[in-house]
Amino acid sequence: MMAADNPRGAMFRVIVPNQHSRVTNAELFFDLVFVFAVTQVSHALLHHFTPLGAVHVTVLFLAVWWVWVYTTWVTNWLNPELTPVRILLFLMMLGGLVLSTTIPTAFEGRGLWFAIAYATMQVGRTAFWLFATPRHRTAVRHNAIRILVWLCGSAIFWILGGLAHEEARLWLWIVALTIEYIGPSARFWVPKLGFSSVEAWAVEGGHMAERCSLFVIIALGEAVVVNGATFAELDWTADNILAFVSALVGAIAMWWIYFHKGAEAGSELISKSAESGRVARLAYTYLHMPIIAGIILTAVSDELVLKHPTGHSDMRTIVSTIGGPLVFLVGTILFKHAIRGFLQLSHGIGIILLLVLLWFASELSPLWLSVTTTVIMIVVAVWESLSLGSKPEQAEEHESGVA
Repeated sequence: MMAADNPRGAMFRVIVPNQHSRVTNAELFFDLVFVFAVTQVSHALLHHFTPLGAVHVTVLFLAVWWVWVYTTWVTNWLNPELTPVRILLFLMMLGGLVLSTTIPTAFEGRGLWFAIAYATMQVGRTAFWLFATPRHRTAVRHNAIRILVWLCGSAIFWILGGLAHEEARLWLWIVALTIEYIGPSARFWVPKLGFSSVEAWAVEGGHMAERCSLFVIIALGEAVVVNGATFAELDWTADNILAFVSALVGAIAMWWIYFHKGAEAGSELISKSAESGRVARLAYTYLHMPIIAGIILTAVSDELVLKHPTGHSDMRTIVSTIGGPLVFLVGTILFKHAIRGFLQLSHGIGIILLLVLLWFASELSPLWLSVTTTVIMIVVAVWESLSLGSKPEQAEEHESGVA
């Protein structure tokens, strides 16, 4: 079937029964911008590791994730192999680079640039989607209009925040994020058009699962690259060599925990689900945020430990070294609960062990704190691999039970 004859619309993906839509090279090229964005977020936290700095970085991370995941939804529907959609992605790359370069000073001198880049990306991409949707697809057009209304409303607060200073900027941007994050849960209700339907949110499940798993790879890859660059600049001693190995093994354990069973089960579930949009909203749009946040926080810890492996652990080392794996496991256990219907015992024990470790953390050196958390993550990964060996049917049984 030619794209021009596609009943879904000339710019939409052609859906072939029983066949996943593949992730295109244009999408992978677009993702490169977010390698830079993740690096900027982790460095911003590293250099502003205070309670207020953590709040600022959280706001920036939520914005980065949201603009990426919304683009993922749109490219799940549109076909990036077509020139107009590719040009959209290239323009989004330009906006993403502006967004990324302003992250370190978003709450200082370049807040307006950050706000303009973000609002333009969100509103512009959604307007393009509306333009690309044929008039006979009324439900999809109405869905695009609803989302556009919500994003235009949040854009006002982004711009006002960019024009404001210090505390006022923070509060205005929190309002903007709140509007955007409650939108999907509120099904983007607007006057006259009402709520969006579940049918209007249908996605090609295999593509959505692959896109989000690729973002996990981006975050893990960024951590490995930064660790390698930091390690290369140091004088090599037994302590920082062990710290480097611990960081790499920890990243491998995170990869194993997410990909060995969870990613495949999620892809299988969403591909078979009659309400793929609902699954994508819960499991991928929302529950992947703590997974990515945990990896970023762990990357901050790795750099701190590499540079200062000895002595007593200070508060930022404790928070990042234990908090990174802890947030990652919380996100992963919730994600896997959404696709399997039960809480993974191995993850729960890992969370408990990390919380217990908090009591003794100040007595350990950064190096041994890192090694201990890495060992805990290895235990979780091995335990899950062994425990699920006899439960391949669990994901299928839960297919219709995701809320």
